[in-house]
Amino acid sequence: MNEHYPFANPPLPYTYDALEPYVNIQTLYQHHNRILQQYVTNLNNILKDYPELQTLSLEELLTSAENLPPEIRQSVIDRAGGIYNHMIYFYGMANPSAYFQTVYLSPAIIRDFGTGENFFNEYKKYAMSIFGPGYAWLVADSDGKLRFITTSYEDSPILYNLCIVAGIDVWEHSYYAPYFTSRSAYIEDWFHVLNWEIMERRYKNCINVE
Repeated sequence: MNEHYPFANPPLPYTYDALEPYVNIQTLYQHHNRILQQYVTNLNNILKDYPELQTLSLEELLTSAENLPPEIRQSVIDRAGGIYNHMIYFYGMANPSAYFQTVYLSPAIIRDFGTGENFFNEYKKYAMSIFGPGYAWLVADSDGKLRFITTSYEDSPILYNLCIVAGIDVWEHSYYAPYFTSRSAYIEDWFHVLNWEIMERRYKNCINVE
């Protein structure tokens, strides 16, 4: 993605059918090519009249939101957050046949959740708890301790100085086809396509390991 305005919707790091059977090809196409593209278009339209903001990255727009012009502040947070959150989500998935052994993240999961099963059960509980649109996140604090949080709509954990390891989008457009109202089945299938290599890389960044 472009580092600053005008932002562009980057191609996915896999084909639209790469996550089958766990992520439906039509759903993934609509989610990336239509919904994310709309966030990108809308953010560019907002920023076109604010040249002083056009050199800022998505992260800079979000982490300095209090300095944004009041008349566009919430609109920028919503659109920039939507792009940022979706990129965490899309790049956090991989072909289900992919395998990567984590060196730093796996021990941290056992340390903070007890077992892998507890980790998945707790993550699902958080993702199921969201009322309406939002995300469930695996984040790390400044000491590297892992925990789950939820956010509504397009709020992002970086607004709260938290380091993101993984995030699942539970807006209905993420799973309505083919799951319809079965968020539970969608979440369980999403676990099959977690990109552990990316999660490890993010966690190493959280704990400042090269």
